[in-house]
Amino acid sequence: MRSHLWLSKELWNELLAHTKAMYRDYGHFATKSSLREMVKRCGLYSQVAQALVDRLLDAIDRYFRLKALGLKAGFPRFKSFSRMKSLQYPQSGFSLEGKKLEVSPFGSISIKLHRAIEGRIKTLSLKLQSGKWFAIFVTSPSSEPKPFIPNNGAKVGLDLGLKSFAVLSDGTNIANPRHLKKHERKLIRNQQRLSKKHRWSRNWHKAKQMLAVNNEKVANARRDFHNKLSNKLIHEYSLIAVEDLHLKELIMKPDQHLNKPIHDAGWSSFVAMLCSKAESAGCRVIKVEPRGTTQVCSRCGRIVQKTLRDRWHCCSCGLSIDRDLNASINILKRATVGHTGSQACGVVLNG
Repeated sequence: MRSHLWLSKELWNELLAHTKAMYRDYGHFATKSSLREMVKRCGLYSQVAQALVDRLLDAIDRYFRLKALGLKAGFPRFKSFSRMKSLQYPQSGFSLEGKKLEVSPFGSISIKLHRAIEGRIKTLSLKLQSGKWFAIFVTSPSSEPKPFIPNNGAKVGLDLGLKSFAVLSDGTNIANPRHLKKHERKLIRNQQRLSKKHRWSRNWHKAKQMLAVNNEKVANARRDFHNKLSNKLIHEYSLIAVEDLHLKELIMKPDQHLNKPIHDAGWSSFVAMLCSKAESAGCRVIKVEPRGTTQVCSRCGRIVQKTLRDRWHCCSCGLSIDRDLNASINILKRATVGHTGSQACGVVLNG
């Protein structure tokens, strides 16, 4: 399979070079039909080669769409072998029977099936990550979606943070595990070892593999924490209100020392898990406007200015509570005053 990844890399670079040459010489990009004609008899399975053409054209199209919106975008680049990570089978060329995966042209492959496949398998991606191969299936539901049946849990507001990962409006405090900080010394040591190796040597590849494995452990630990916490919350509460955070704006602020902890917390992936799981558990997730949730008093509505160092909310009305608890109460209020809906159903509600 690695040899096919190498062929995919070579084919991608050849297609990209041809596309650039066409634009330079004739003022327009190559058509899909001409590119698909190029990939015939390239050594790859036909579906994989055609999927590579589609990926390139989609990347070019995305570049121009983002540029038209005034957003930062990069044109598709030539790839090294380490940047070509997957083989995609969009329609055919594979079948799953028990724990045996039949893939053209590799034959029968034994796999560890983590859970039963529900619905009809539509596409397959074979992905190489940290020296291990993963089979990723996309399925379509075999039956009609089940009606939304709300559970009997309470409503709660959730304020995401760094000191605590989350503070709930009922007073629950969820500690921040800080996965990256726990493994940081080991990651730095492995990065230093990698930088001392001669590039592309055998020892350089070994050091790079070790660094990739350690980074994968951090990502797996973070994902496991998000999965367990999101499962717990959607089964305990019938409505969860969260802030509609714009992380790009947060990490571009002058407080650069917060960028690493923000990335380590993984707020966006956690909220995405909440939204994707909520409907099946009878829970609704509502996103609200985050501006002012910390500064506004949850009892009287007055604005009490605070800096990041001010961890306690004290108002002239007599309310004295933790600032994150005050914010989570405000988040719940914004979600429940005259609003209904679920982010899981594709509705984003701003208060």
